[in-house]
Amino acid sequence: MKLSHFNFELPEELLAEYPAEHRDESRLMVLNRKDQTIEHKMFKDVINYFDEGDVLMLNNTKVFPARMYGNKEKTGARIEVFLLRELNAENRLWDVLVDPARKIRIGNKLFFGEDDSLVAEVIDNTTSRGRTLRFLYDGDYEEFREKLLELGETPLPKYIKRGVEASDKERYQTIFAKNEGAVAAPTAGLHFSKHLMKRLEIKGVDFGELTLHVGLGTFSPVEVEDLSKHKTDSEQISIPPGTAQLINDAIVNKRRICAVGTTVMRAVESSVSASARLNSYTGWTNKFIFPPYDFSIANSMITNFHSPKSTLMMMAAAFAGYDFLMEAYKIAVKEEYKFHTYGDAMLII
Repeated sequence: MKLSHFNFELPEELLAEYPAEHRDESRLMVLNRKDQTIEHKMFKDVINYFDEGDVLMLNNTKVFPARMYGNKEKTGARIEVFLLRELNAENRLWDVLVDPARKIRIGNKLFFGEDDSLVAEVIDNTTSRGRTLRFLYDGDYEEFREKLLELGETPLPKYIKRGVEASDKERYQTIFAKNEGAVAAPTAGLHFSKHLMKRLEIKGVDFGELTLHVGLGTFSPVEVEDLSKHKTDSEQISIPPGTAQLINDAIVNKRRICAVGTTVMRAVESSVSASARLNSYTGWTNKFIFPPYDFSIANSMITNFHSPKSTLMMMAAAFAGYDFLMEAYKIAVKEEYKFHTYGDAMLII
């Protein structure tokens, strides 16, 4: 398939600036692949599609406040620093993006906080906007990490034009977030409320947790028409043995196994055995899924509505079927479903 196959007209007013007032009250479009039918529901209605012994696979990554603002030495220019990943804890080396990048060169120093208590020195260029920073801070490692949390803000996607608000700290995080390391939220999981999780639990639905630390590579634009030539950045994943066992038992028992989000789907499809079972795994994945693709683990999927030409939309098309997904997106635009991070959800069964 070609990149141009995934283009469609997305009106700007359908980009969600805020989440639904209650997590489980966003809209839900249900795609039934067997019957080729589309239903319109509320997210809390998702409970009606799962029974005892079915499994929801959840990504328990936790978003850290990755966006910081510093001032360049001498000029005082305001520079955005987006923390991508820690390279070396002992030396406090971080892989970051800077904006505007043209002003930031090796050897420059950046000062953070009103009292300039945190300083960073640029020690390398990685990409056009990428830099390696060495942080300088008078304190031990725990105090340094606390300082990063204090100075950082919730890394809302750039398409959200408003400033970060206090509520975003909670709402841009799933209620099952545990393992810190993501720079973007696994958005399909944002729709689950404590009340809905409890109702699913009472019904006998199992939860299998895994971790994929979402990096910015998830949102990197595809710049080649031939999708087989697109390369994605690697992201760290961990699938515990207990989760693998839970999923494999559900496969044997022919239960419904739902990947909550593209991150979960990418993680499990990165660790499949020759007999189409899930292996436990800790490591990295750069898996890129686009049509046609044979899925081995999940037989249902929850995802949001994604940007034109995005890798996330391509994966949803691979799972739903290209024509069916494009029809659903056309309906979503007509029915004014909200797109992106804080937008509405889709269940594909």
